[in-house]
Amino acid sequence: MDSSKDEDHRKRIQILMFPWLAHGHISPFLELAKRLASKNFYIYFCSTPINLSSIEHQLIDRDRNQTRSIEVVELNLPSLPNLPPHYHTTKSLPHHLMPTLKKALDLSAPSFNNLLSTIQPDILIYDFIQPWAPTQASCLNIPAIQLLTTGAAFTSFFAHLVKKHPDTKFPFPSIYLYDHEECKFTKKSSFSDDSEDRVRVFQCIDRSTDIVLINTFKEIEEKYLDYLSSTIGKELVPVGPLLQNPTNSTGCDHEQENKYRELLANKEKLQ
Repeated sequence: MDSSKDEDHRKRIQILMFPWLAHGHISPFLELAKRLASKNFYIYFCSTPINLSSIEHQLIDRDRNQTRSIEVVELNLPSLPNLPPHYHTTKSLPHHLMPTLKKALDLSAPSFNNLLSTIQPDILIYDFIQPWAPTQASCLNIPAIQLLTTGAAFTSFFAHLVKKHPDTKFPFPSIYLYDHEECKFTKKSSFSDDSEDRVRVFQCIDRSTDIVLINTFKEIEEKYLDYLSSTIGKELVPVGPLLQNPTNSTGCDHEQENKYRELLANKEKLQ
């Protein structure tokens, strides 16, 4: 990085964004990154090389000032048996390797700490399953804020199931579990891997500095936002909906869309 660019970065608030290694999480993180970049924040977007390569086309944006303000940062996971680099993502990952991927991410914590120390961002925005990330940031006096990528209705119901007494009814009766679903939920809670993940989820929430960002908007989920806030003891800041803007699609996206249209048209002719 040349000195002029370095000086430009220092004049702006710098944010390091660190989503979980799934495209369902990377996508809303990236859309928030674009919004923040358009407000003159400088964004470092951290993920594995395989994930970063898959979003390169989304950074070829018509708004060049916006995408010049987003810099990708590679996090290389350690080599583990049966987990080559092309599996450092949930995309096409065999289900039985999910625990191995989570373990690899945990083992990358020292590498992430080095990135934090080198970049020294003003803020870290992190995801739901890496509670060590906000802890590392806190040790470096860097505020860390969680982004919940799910909506408030689902998240408030999940938080209720985990944190409230089983006899306490969810206050919005239109959302509930059937008896067989409740039995399955209770049974899964006894599994060590599932139980550990739930602990991590709430550790991430607890370690968020003052607020938690959430991918929704108040106009349609206000009652769920209020209930979730009271359940987890954090102020929630809606930043959604975080959806990819179709007007920013690349030529490649348009070609793919045209191909789908052609396939559908041919199918209709055959019917």
